[in-house]
Amino acid sequence: MLNHVVQGDPSAVGRLLACYREPLRHAIAVRLDRAVARRVDASDVVQGVLLEASRRLADYLNDPALPFHLWLRRIARDQLIDVHRRHRLAARRSIDRERPLVPNQFLDRSSLDLAADLRDQRPTPTAEAIRRELAERFHDALQELGEDDREILLLRHFEHLSNVETARVLGLSEAAAGMRYLRSLRRLRAVLGTPPSRDGRP
Repeated sequence: MLNHVVQGDPSAVGRLLACYREPLRHAIAVRLDRAVARRVDASDVVQGVLLEASRRLADYLNDPALPFHLWLRRIARDQLIDVHRRHRLAARRSIDRERPLVPNQFLDRSSLDLAADLRDQRPTPTAEAIRRELAERFHDALQELGEDDREILLLRHFEHLSNVETARVLGLSEAAAGMRYLRSLRRLRAVLGTPPSRDGRP
């Protein structure tokens, strides 16, 4: 598709950007602060990303330093920073009061163990409620991590980037990205209360 854009196909830009709309929406949705997400829809942020990408596409084609999908997510990161700055910093008092109550159930077992138990069960209302609870707990655990830990886990597990792609996004060597990922997993498991494995691996 990118080759068609380079060749000057006038309809190719729209088709190219449309291919990335849903992956971008997913990546943005998991990064939106929950309080901000009550005011800003992820689809609106995606629209801003695609407009900016269209505006800057000629510059990218002249110097494609990153693969196209990684270039798009860099624009998305910048857009998210702007959204959080506008909606959280500009109205911190009002937005920070909008904190949802998260039940404190299932603390005697890790959410990962519970998720594994429920994975093959019929999707009963109770099972779905527990899955939602686990998602809340996992989201809360991510928020307790530092920004570097949270970002690398989102890149690897939500966007399914390889270690090579993650390293390029973060500006790290592959070895450094791999080590950061392992440390971040350990910290996440510590927050979730998952006991370490016997061989010391995360």
